[in-house]
Amino acid sequence: MTAAPDPRMLAFAAENRWGVLATIKRDGRPQLSNVGYAYDTEAGLIRVSVTDDRAKTRNLERDPRVSLHVASRDFWTWVVVEGTAELSPVAADPGDATVEELITYYRGTAGEHQDWDDYRRAMVTDRRRVVRLRPEHAYGQLGG
Repeated sequence: MTAAPDPRMLAFAAENRWGVLATIKRDGRPQLSNVGYAYDTEAGLIRVSVTDDRAKTRNLERDPRVSLHVASRDFWTWVVVEGTAELSPVAADPGDATVEELITYYRGTAGEHQDWDDYRRAMVTDRRRVVRLRPEHAYGQLGG
C-alpha cells in the first residue's frame, strides 16, 4: 500500500494557481508546460485546462503519468505533485459535462467570468479538455 501524499505538500499546492506540468514525450524525455491549475480539495484533484491539439494532451493520451511543479515567488519553496492523469472528452456543446467542469476549473483559478455564455462557446471553439490529476505522491522543499 502506498502512503498518502504529505498533506503539507498538498496544502502548498492548493494555495497556488501556477505551475509547470510535466508529461512524457514519445522519446521518453519530459515535455514541460507552464499552466494555470485549480486544486479542488473537496474532490481531491487538480484540474488543468488544455486544448485537444497540444503536445501535452497527446502525451497524456499515450502515457497518463504526470507531474506538476509548483514554486513560491522566491523560488525556494517548491512542491512536485505526481499522479496518473485522466482526460475529459473534448468540449463539444456549451452545455456538456466537459464545459461544466471547465467552469469549475475557471472559478478555481480566476473566480467569476463576466460572460459565462461567451466562455462556454469559447471552450467548444477551442476544443478544450480537462486534465484531472489525483495526487498519488508529493515531494519538495517547504519553507521553515
